[in-house]
Amino acid sequence: MSNDAFDAEHDEHGGQAEPAPEEQTGRQRLIAGIWPPRVTRAQLIVAVLLFVLGLGLAIQVRSNSDNSALRGARQEDLVRILDEVDDRTQRLEDEKQRLVDQRTELENSSDQAEEARKQTVEKERQLGILAGTVAVHGPGITLSISDPADAVQADMLLDTLQELRAAGAEAIEINGVRVVANTYFSGDGGAVKVDGRKITAPYVFTVIGKPQDLEPALNIPGGVVQTLEKEQATVHVARSDDIVIDALRPAERPDYSRSSTQ
Repeated sequence: MSNDAFDAEHDEHGGQAEPAPEEQTGRQRLIAGIWPPRVTRAQLIVAVLLFVLGLGLAIQVRSNSDNSALRGARQEDLVRILDEVDDRTQRLEDEKQRLVDQRTELENSSDQAEEARKQTVEKERQLGILAGTVAVHGPGITLSISDPADAVQADMLLDTLQELRAAGAEAIEINGVRVVANTYFSGDGGAVKVDGRKITAPYVFTVIGKPQDLEPALNIPGGVVQTLEKEQATVHVARSDDIVIDALRPAERPDYSRSSTQ
């Protein structure tokens, strides 16, 4: 048998012949068309929606499982769970109330501290005015007493001071001397002293207070003005909306007295 005949017989009885070039090219085109996969935008959106849908179904199934567990629980277990929830709610409410009370207490403490500070400052100012250790200003009058005959005595000036105080005078200065609670007058006419300091006429009272009360108090019948005029003194009273008293007394520290709050 010739070689050509053998080859022909071999092909006829099961020999495998190589694929044709056209067939091999078609297969390669098919593979190239499906790999790597190409994802379009629409396919991506569908995939995301399917994922979200699956996640929601899983959560729903789990929730139903929990509800089923509660529905299948015994009455004693349900009562115990309810009690625990009530106890936890009560504890939270108690904690909330405690915090609210604490906040209110802090706010009140802060307000009280601020109010106490304001009262302390105001009290210090008032005491400073009474003690004559701070300068002051305000409405008031100026009382000037001329004494050409040196007939005005110390007690007359003291009566004048007392009348002004009774009429509501809050701060007084006489010829540059600040008047305080223990101020005293001494000496005779023409040689009067205030707290040991000699002053001469005219005697000028600079007074802070309500002018509408101070001036009438001096001019009442038989009062200060008439008494001084009988001694040939000349009295002049002038009202003012703003009088300055800047004569000061040194702040003296007591030798023995101490505050009971220390």
